[in-house]
Amino acid sequence: MNILGISAGFHDAGIALIDDGEIKFAAHAERYSKRKHDSELNVEMLNDCFDRYGTPTRIAYYERPWLKKTRQLYAGQYKDLLEPGIKHKLEQVWPRETMPRIEYYGHHQSHAAAGFQTSPFDDATVVVIDAIGEWDTITIWHAYYDDQGRAQYKKLWSRKYPHSIGLMYSAFTKQADLRPLDEEYILMGMAGWGKTDIVSALRLRKSLISDDQDIIFKHNLHLGLTEDLVYPEDHMDMAASVQELTEDLIGSVMIRASDIGYSSNLVYMGGVALNCSANRILGEYFDRIWIMPNPGDAGSSLGAAALAWGRRLDWHNAFLGYDIAGPYPTKDIISELVTNKICGVASGRAEFGPRALGNRSLLADPRGPDIKDQVNEIKRRQKFRPFAPVILEELVHDYFDMPVNWNSSAYMQTVAHCKHPDRYPAIVHVDGTSRVQTVAADGSGIRQLLEAWFEWTGCPMLLNTSLNIRGEPMVNDRADADRFEQLYGVRVCS
Repeated sequence: MNILGISAGFHDAGIALIDDGEIKFAAHAERYSKRKHDSELNVEMLNDCFDRYGTPTRIAYYERPWLKKTRQLYAGQYKDLLEPGIKHKLEQVWPRETMPRIEYYGHHQSHAAAGFQTSPFDDATVVVIDAIGEWDTITIWHAYYDDQGRAQYKKLWSRKYPHSIGLMYSAFTKQADLRPLDEEYILMGMAGWGKTDIVSALRLRKSLISDDQDIIFKHNLHLGLTEDLVYPEDHMDMAASVQELTEDLIGSVMIRASDIGYSSNLVYMGGVALNCSANRILGEYFDRIWIMPNPGDAGSSLGAAALAWGRRLDWHNAFLGYDIAGPYPTKDIISELVTNKICGVASGRAEFGPRALGNRSLLADPRGPDIKDQVNEIKRRQKFRPFAPVILEELVHDYFDMPVNWNSSAYMQTVAHCKHPDRYPAIVHVDGTSRVQTVAADGSGIRQLLEAWFEWTGCPMLLNTSLNIRGEPMVNDRADADRFEQLYGVRVCS
């Protein structure tokens, strides 16, 4: 039974195909259309999936459109009420006569299922924090498998629109002259450069929050910041204050989840779960942590399919998208790194999620003092932006002080203080932290590369960033890789 999960219509459209619990395919529309954060499906992505794995017999959609429209009506989003539904949009790329009936699931439950049904846990406390679903902005669930192995979800608590941590962060992203629903991660990076004090932190909290334990906001930040909230302070100082408040609010949610939850296992999902700086605190409240590597809306395509399936999914890794066939080019990459210090790789299946994990990566030697600026120049990014290290998992504690209950970080989901920042300047942020990616002995291409690099150089890590230019999607196919190579003078090995 092939089940196609779909997330589309708002931002970051994606699809996922499962067959009897096996995840066959999962991909982002933007990688095919070449339009960053593309909200619409396209024929190329669907054909890539169907040609390889067959036409689905069921379709699962990641939210309930009628419920979303009631919130849009409440919010005064009258133009959005006229947007055609997913069935109409699917008919533009899929013949009506061959299309199965669409099954609809709740937005936050789709987030929850994408996390829980890919997790290693039999039961979990699930926390979902995003900008907005249909109405929910924060939910806490108890998830478990019953005696028949079917996934069960019980909602324990929720906060509804307009009270939203995600909308708050997006509002300040816009205030920092960045693109909301796109560049929140840059605001997070800016926070490391800024400073905050008790006075400014209290002023921000007092201006925004009427009850920080119950996450009640004084203003609807979906409408943007009012004049009394627009601070003249330096953007980096503002970012530091906003990040501090965000972490405090997430901490309040996690305390509540720990108090009312049924499990010490945490599954954390929603777009806010991409804030890896905040994620370092999660282990203070839970013993084990799982964040599926695509916790935002695109990942909910897999969540919708998981709900339709109803049982545990067979999760192995995030390499689920377009396939550039052939062996991982370890020797070519090593040769290029030794000679030129920087090399691209486009090999195997593309990552499902916003972060490159080794198959669509720009890699560099982290030891050079000039490497960070060189890579930022290639990617046309602001020079203050940090880069991530990818490291052999068994050696991570020799080089990083991992946060409590974070023994590994396979999907770049937390930050840790680097023990030797002078030796590896290219992967250390101004605040001394690094967004760590660990690689277990799993036989993957990136693992083989790290082993060979370690043997050659004695260095167990590489700088790892996505193979793309700011404002563009990650490289998907070999034609994309050739374009990158020609335009930017960096060899891309396949």
